[in-house]
Amino acid sequence: MTDQAILVTGAAGFIGFHVARQLLGEGRTVVGLDNLNTYYDPALKRARLALLRNERRFSFVEADLADRGTIAALFAQHRFAEVVHFAAQAGVRYSIEQPHAYADSNLRGFLNVLEGCRNNGCRHLVYASSSSVYGANTKLPFAVADRTDHPVSLYAATKKANELMAQSYSHLYQLPVTGLRFFTIYGPWGRPDMAMFLFVDAILAGRPIRLFNHGRMRRDFTYVDDVTHVVSRLIDRVPADDPAAANAPSKIYNVGNHRPEELMHVVGLLERELGRTAIKELLPMQPGDVLETFADVEDLMRDTGFAPSTPIEHGVHKFVTWYRDYFKV
Repeated sequence: MTDQAILVTGAAGFIGFHVARQLLGEGRTVVGLDNLNTYYDPALKRARLALLRNERRFSFVEADLADRGTIAALFAQHRFAEVVHFAAQAGVRYSIEQPHAYADSNLRGFLNVLEGCRNNGCRHLVYASSSSVYGANTKLPFAVADRTDHPVSLYAATKKANELMAQSYSHLYQLPVTGLRFFTIYGPWGRPDMAMFLFVDAILAGRPIRLFNHGRMRRDFTYVDDVTHVVSRLIDRVPADDPAAANAPSKIYNVGNHRPEELMHVVGLLERELGRTAIKELLPMQPGDVLETFADVEDLMRDTGFAPSTPIEHGVHKFVTWYRDYFKV
């Protein structure tokens, strides 16, 4: 570990914020980058950012990853040894409405990060992928070695493209890269477009919650603190040349709880925490959705000692407690 600054992109976002706070808590120096866009209420992003700004070792740059000149200058100035790249245009359904936003952030933006890393001596790039790359796969649990060439949304396609782009840079320039396929991350300071947040908001307001595929869905809900501990362990674990990755220093891991939860069970936990019964609107399957996600995390456990340790009951309680406190309800 060095005192050289770590770049965390998406630092005002849900996962990026938690990871930046974890790294700062370990005494590391962090440069956070975010464009504070309006995909959801920027007030939540600014509230996260305000907490990070209290840390002496944190500095913030407001910039768009698609701005090639600005990103190149930032990398040239700091010559980051480690980069944690979590900025992206998120959301499966939004990618159907606003596809160009995904090309700008997830493709052009990621290319600018890769160029910054390879031109400025980056020792390790850790980047966010998604369980959505598994697409129409039906074999469970999802394993990293499974084929991922049938995406069912543009968002998923851009995340698969990120993996391929990172692999090519790793091969061409010996850039060490580690991709993390996240499985339904939730917890305090979560995104308002995610199921847990939407459900709590609707239940407290007395509005119906929308349950697609008539609620018959299963998700590998992963508590955000488990994610931050994984990133903390991996950032200093620079991958060696891997024969399975064309002898490039490239790795991909699933980051999940390794335990799918019935969506109706999660709704029941929320009802218990909130002391209210949800009004349920049962709807057909949405375009871009998958029925079930389930992470095989054996290689992650083997390489890092990571084991998911947050039961869904505890995670739901922590999220609801944060929500009530933040929104004063």
